[in-house]
Amino acid sequence: MISEICIHNATVFNGFSSMRNCAVRIKKNKIVDVFNEDRFNNKNFSKNTYFIDAKGANVVPGFIDTHIHGFGGYGTEDALVDSILKMSELLLPYGITSFIPTLYSAPKKQMLLGIRAIARAMGKEKGARILGMHLEGPFISPERLGVQSRESVMPVDLSLMEEFWAVSMGHIVNMTVAPELPHMRELALYCLSKGIVLQAGHTNATYEQMVEGMQTRIMHVTHLFNAMSRMHHRDPGAVGAVFIHPELSCEIIADGIHINPEIIKFLLTCKAADKVVLVTDALKTTKQKKKPLIANGEEVYLDQCFYRQSDHAIAGSALTMLDSVKNIISYGFHMEQAVRMASTNPAHIMKQDHLGIIAPGYDADLIVLDQRLNVLYSIVQGKLFHRGKEVCASL
Repeated sequence: MISEICIHNATVFNGFSSMRNCAVRIKKNKIVDVFNEDRFNNKNFSKNTYFIDAKGANVVPGFIDTHIHGFGGYGTEDALVDSILKMSELLLPYGITSFIPTLYSAPKKQMLLGIRAIARAMGKEKGARILGMHLEGPFISPERLGVQSRESVMPVDLSLMEEFWAVSMGHIVNMTVAPELPHMRELALYCLSKGIVLQAGHTNATYEQMVEGMQTRIMHVTHLFNAMSRMHHRDPGAVGAVFIHPELSCEIIADGIHINPEIIKFLLTCKAADKVVLVTDALKTTKQKKKPLIANGEEVYLDQCFYRQSDHAIAGSALTMLDSVKNIISYGFHMEQAVRMASTNPAHIMKQDHLGIIAPGYDADLIVLDQRLNVLYSIVQGKLFHRGKEVCASL
C-alpha cells in the first residue's frame, strides 16, 4: 500500500519562482512539503513511499484549461456524460490535470442537455478533473458571433439563467457574456451572487460599456482580440479596455494564428504576468483521426487551426495546452511565465485557490516535464500517471 509519493532531484516551478535540486512530498492528495535535495537525503520516509527520481526534469503545477469545447472526437456538443469523461482521459497526456468544459450557445433544450451531462460527469473522471463548466453564451452579441449560430443567441433572460444554474447543480464556474446587452446588469449581479466568473466576449461593446461591465465584476475577457470590438483611437472598444485597465485579465489562444506572436509580446509589456491566461479553445476535432471533421454541427478542416468548410472562417483552435506552453516559450518568454499563464493564473482567476501552486496545503495536481517539455508523469488529486497510464490509486 503506497502511503506517499516523493518526487526528488527536480527543478520545481512552483507558480511564483523556480528552485533547482528540489523535492516535492505528497500525502493524502495534498502537497505536504517542498524541500531541497540535501534535506531529502536526510529525511526519513515510510517504506511505503513511492519515489520518483526526476533526474533534473521540471515539476510544474498541472495545466488548467478554462476554455475547451472538445478533444479527440469527443465534445461538450455531444451532451453525453461519456464524451465529457473521454475528454478527461484524453487530455491528461497533454499536461492538463483539470479543465472546464465549455458549451457553445445552443437552443435552450440542447444547452440544458449539455449542462446536465457535464454536471453528471463530475466526480467520475479517470483523468483530468472537471472543475465545472463554462457557458460561452447564449447572452452574446449577434454582431460578434465568430462561428456561433445566430439562431442560438438569446436576449438576456434571468429566469433562463436561473434554470441553467439549477440544472448545473451549482457547477457553472465561468460564463462569457456581452456587457452591452440590455438587462446585463441584472444578470451580472445574479451571477455574482452565485460566484460565477463573468467574461466579456463575443461582444461589440464600446469602451464605456466595458467600463460599466467592470462595475458589475465582468473582469475577465474571452479569447482576447477574437470576436470583439476592435481598438480605435476614438473608441478603444473591448480590446482597448484590456490594455487601458490593469485590473482586467484575459484569455489568449497562443497557436500563432488567432493572435500574432508579436502582439502577444506587446500584450505582455502592457499587462501584468498574473493577468494573462493560456486557453486552447480546442474543438471536438482536435487530435481526431477519423474524418469527416464535424465541430458544433459543421464540417471543418485543419490548417494549423480549424476553418469552417462552408466559408473558410476560423472555427476554433487545434491547440493543446502543452503546445501552448511550448509556443509561449518559443516566443521568448520564460518557463516561469508560461507556468503562471497555464496553471497559476487560471486557478486564481477561476477561484480555484486550492490549485495552481506547488506549496504545502495545495492539492496534489502537478506534472513532470522532461527537458523538451514532454509529459513524463501526471498527478491528479494524488493519483499518479506515467505517460497517461495510472500507476497507483489515490493516497
